[in-house]
Amino acid sequence: MTRNRLHRNVRGLLVGLFLGAMAGALFGGFTGNRLVAAILGAAILGAALYRVNPGRE
Repeated sequence: MTRNRLHRNVRGLLVGLFLGAMAGALFGGFTGNRLVAAILGAAILGAALYRVNPGRE
């Protein structure tokens, strides 16, 4: 019997944090503040990829 759980993806969270931080740092270089852009990018992309269904249940 399987439990009906919401899709949570810790691996997606970690990948999202890393990719979001890298993208934010690159974008932040154009705007002038790399640290704030990296933190915001990591938070946004990490939260988005955390909710992605990783595959079969």
